Amino acid sequence: MIRAGLLCAISALPASAQVQFRDQSESLPPHQYIGGWEHFVGGGVAVFDCDDNGLPDVFIAGGEAPAVLWRNAGAFQFDPVDMTTLTGVTGAYPLDITNDGLMDLYVMRVGPDVVLAGTGDCVFEDVTEALEIPQTDQWTTAFSAWWEDHPRPVLAVGHYVDRSDPDGPFEACDTNTIIRPHTQRRPHMTLENGLQRFIITYHYGWMELAPGYCALSMLADYDARGALTLRISNDRHYYINEGHEQMWDTGSGRFLGPDDGWQNVSLWGMGIASVDLTGDGRDEVMLTSMGDQLLQMAEPDGTYSQAPYAIGTYAQRPHIGDDGRPSTGWHSEFGDINNDGRPDLFIAKGNVDQMPGMAMEDPNNLLMQTPDGTFAEVAATAGIATTDRSRGAALADFDLDGRLDLIVVNRRAPVELYRNETPATGNWLRISLRQDDGNSFAIGARVFVTTEDRTQYRSLRVGGGHAGGQAQPLHIGLGRAREADVTVLWPDGSESTHRADANTLLTITRP
Repeated sequence: MIRAGLLCAISALPASAQVQFRDQSESLPPHQYIGGWEHFVGGGVAVFDCDDNGLPDVFIAGGEAPAVLWRNAGAFQFDPVDMTTLTGVTGAYPLDITNDGLMDLYVMRVGPDVVLAGTGDCVFEDVTEALEIPQTDQWTTAFSAWWEDHPRPVLAVGHYVDRSDPDGPFEACDTNTIIRPHTQRRPHMTLENGLQRFIITYHYGWMELAPGYCALSMLADYDARGALTLRISNDRHYYINEGHEQMWDTGSGRFLGPDDGWQNVSLWGMGIASVDLTGDGRDEVMLTSMGDQLLQMAEPDGTYSQAPYAIGTYAQRPHIGDDGRPSTGWHSEFGDINNDGRPDLFIAKGNVDQMPGMAMEDPNNLLMQTPDGTFAEVAATAGIATTDRSRGAALADFDLDGRLDLIVVNRRAPVELYRNETPATGNWLRISLRQDDGNSFAIGARVFVTTEDRTQYRSLRVGGGHAGGQAQPLHIGLGRAREADVTVLWPDGSESTHRADANTLLTITRP
């Protein structure tokens, strides 16, 4: 038995049709993520709608090659968009930094990062200097963001090895950065009635977050205690003996330790994914690594435990071929591939470069969750078990047919695109949140979707994965259910309830 909370009665779909993807990669413009050792890591993809037509567009890192922006033209056709040439890009995350209701991009680089503000119709303006984003020569490999009591977000920026350290790269992990917004109010003019008119401007200030242990992924979200924390996944390859995974409490501004119930874990951390698997409103957390992919279960006392091996998510060796060496996991992401109401798990795999102790032919994983809460590998029969050196990836509904498709970024190999053609999938619901007074996309909201046989929980957040993330409506599989009750706990603490029909996009503006 796996765990009592996982063994809930679930009204499953008919003995499920085989998961099936169709390779659409030949329709993509040419692009590869390339470069030397500074681009062994990274290679992320940001998925968001830059022209407000409902179709997900993509921004893809290029490493030593220029990053690209592709507009989704429908029918799995993507058109390149002319934009400022940016090289040295490791990845990007979409979010509304400028608080104008349009999606922006935080672009991570080897060298100074860039903030691109969306102005509409997939046009972007470089506002890095205007926002006073720190311009350093650091090697940025991780990012997350959250909102506090300000219209603009707090930004967490993770850095890898300190390239300026002459004794590096081993034991030369760089510090990370917290960038906080502040408001400046200054007199502009005195009116005839003696009152003053003021100009209000927004700026960013920053602080070091130390120690750093070579961050490769960050995720600000509610932890097992229900508190907003910044989880940092770090690469043991460079911190060697002294480092570990980190949890930084955003409220108290300190790292958690054993006295807080946080047990330090050391691994070759590459990426973070999280979702509530047990239906208790707490997210389980997947940490990708070399060898074991570690799934941590959220416990009622606010701590985490290691999932049992029998759950089927450790994916520590290739599942096809005869290479018995350990796998290397990068981007991971939960998503309901067949819309049966149970989140499934994709993991991008690939050797760092030529590490002889790790598998060279390392296929990506697609782990489908079964009714008893265990996971079964189906990537090979689904048609997505490629063995290029994969890095970033995303599950997104690129054709809006209600099924999650897949895009994968590879190092020194072309980008892959797959259409989900799984037959007899369940019903679904897409949920988009909006609010008017800052944090326009309601990051930090908690969403509960209830059907006859279960309640599913999701939170809206920025970060996680490996070097890239999404700003898309939440996708919830409903199984046989034809309608659902939706409860939203908004970032300001208010609550609203809604009724939705299946197979629709539900857009909710905070009352």
